[in-house]
Amino acid sequence: MMQRREFLAASAAVALGLGISKSASGADSPGSRQLIDVRTYHFANADKMRAYELFLAGGGIAGLNRAGVEPVGVWKLMAKDNPNLKLAADPNDLYVLLPHKSMDSVLMLERRLAADEAYQKAGERVLRTPKSDPAYSRYESSLLLAFEGFPRVEAPVKGAGRLFQLRIYESHNEEKARKKIHMFDVGGETAIFKKVGLNPVFLGEAIAGAKLPNLTYAVAFENEAAMKAGWDAFRVDPDWKKLAADQTYKDTVSTITNLVLRPAEGSQI
Repeated sequence: MMQRREFLAASAAVALGLGISKSASGADSPGSRQLIDVRTYHFANADKMRAYELFLAGGGIAGLNRAGVEPVGVWKLMAKDNPNLKLAADPNDLYVLLPHKSMDSVLMLERRLAADEAYQKAGERVLRTPKSDPAYSRYESSLLLAFEGFPRVEAPVKGAGRLFQLRIYESHNEEKARKKIHMFDVGGETAIFKKVGLNPVFLGEAIAGAKLPNLTYAVAFENEAAMKAGWDAFRVDPDWKKLAADQTYKDTVSTITNLVLRPAEGSQI
């Protein structure tokens, strides 16, 4: 199995091949395209998930911020918000959003956290668990390159009742995936989102991870009513109807994953 460092090095090569700007692969600058790591942590039970959530809220997120990763999103999925998934109970999963200013930030994050004494102390109970009793079962990661038209992660809503949709649009080949990204960036779909109340958190092209090729994005709402109103407005928007009828973008999406998420304790998004 490819080791983590080899995987990330390969990711860097892919990212560079896709044409990341100098600002995205080096120092931060206005308008630079972020690299976005979307992680899904799986836990054996609710208690272990809660312990990790409290670690992140109590010092883990602050350590990530010191390492240059911000804002950090931590979300969880609840069965009641996702009836189409037909879940018997709430999953023991945390979705963690890590925005990076450069590939160096992606590659060096774990080393920086290992050298951060405050982070290590805050996470003592979960970072050094024995093999017989791990803090989490495993985590999955998808590395995204932010769209040119939406280059940085934002936190557009702040209310206590806020919720999010994490959506993955898979395409059946690379050409169609590029056309769907074009539909957002050039065709105007992002602008329509903003107009009707689908508040983007991020929009990114997956360059490593599962379900490739795909684009992944998150939108935010103050509450459930705002989510319903936003999508209702989107479906009838004349600009969207015109864009959806454009044959340039026919058959660009083969599968859609839609997850409704709520913020975990301490989430900055």
